[in-house]
Amino acid sequence: MRQVWPTVRSIRVSAITDAKSPGHLRAARVEKVAGTTGSGRDTAGGAATGGGGPALGVGTAGAKRPGGRPRGEHARINPAAELGFSGDPGQHGDPGDEMLHAQRVWDGTLATNRLDDLGVNTERQRVETKDVTASVGLLVDGWPQDVRQCLQSLMDHTRARVLALDLGNVDGAGDVLRELAERYPERITAWQVEERPHWRGGTATWGESRAKLLRLDEAEVHVLMETNLVLRGDALTPLLAEIAEGAVAAGRKGLEFVDDGGAEPTPRETLREAGSGRVRALTGELIAVRRAQAFNALPEDAHYGRYADLELSLALPGDLVVPREPLPVESLGRHDVPADYADRESRRNYDGVLHLLRAS
Repeated sequence: MRQVWPTVRSIRVSAITDAKSPGHLRAARVEKVAGTTGSGRDTAGGAATGGGGPALGVGTAGAKRPGGRPRGEHARINPAAELGFSGDPGQHGDPGDEMLHAQRVWDGTLATNRLDDLGVNTERQRVETKDVTASVGLLVDGWPQDVRQCLQSLMDHTRARVLALDLGNVDGAGDVLRELAERYPERITAWQVEERPHWRGGTATWGESRAKLLRLDEAEVHVLMETNLVLRGDALTPLLAEIAEGAVAAGRKGLEFVDDGGAEPTPRETLREAGSGRVRALTGELIAVRRAQAFNALPEDAHYGRYADLELSLALPGDLVVPREPLPVESLGRHDVPADYADRESRRNYDGVLHLLRAS
């Protein structure tokens, strides 16, 4: 007989594992991206300019890009010429010549970049992150068809475990979750509670529910994902690769904050989508985070998820990254929430975001 818990809070956690050492991850980079008005893309290829820190998306000097060129260094038009070669593939020289060796290294780098463009980079990332443990946390709050598609795509395209919390079996979505958990018992672990979601007239809040999933997890990386997303390929490996390299969190989309000069800015006036690379904040739907660092950053008092995801990412101590290539993810559309509720709770959560921004 299946167990239905009365509330999210009543679900027992057998052990608190937040102190567990992340054995397969490099130490997190602790430098924080300062508030600027950059585009989020390193379009110049050079050093950051303006603002109170480096432009968004521009890495620190000396850090390597995927192709091997240090961040902050301009691409050279004809590197072979700098080494004394014409660039002609047929040109030969002394096999022991250091310049010839440098040319061969350069040619190998170009070939590697071309392979990356063909998708080999993703396979390399899979090998490099094969030992990194990751779990996907889902809040099931209705929309059963979306839940089915979301879960099936995770089964088809990832190796991650799924930890799912059903809130009130709204519209039969919990039944779908239970069906798939029985089909994939080694991949999906589900908890069902009688509480309905706060944003659908109940008492189960986003912050408390997300914190419970975080404590029920034992993986090195915890992925916050919404059930209105469907994976069309392996969208998790690029996020895990960024975290394995030192980011504290990586996500599908990043945001930058632009000061409009007003005394009390509104979300519409101050938020702008950033490009790939280091970003100031990550927006929800799909965020992978070092679980040990998420405990003190997650806003457990948030009733609703909108802007609470930004508050989480702003409170994390380290680099936030959006992968260079777009992730194979499709959105099924934003789930409807009563407008007055969304406006009130979004405003409340955004006040927390402003507080963190002003304090940074």
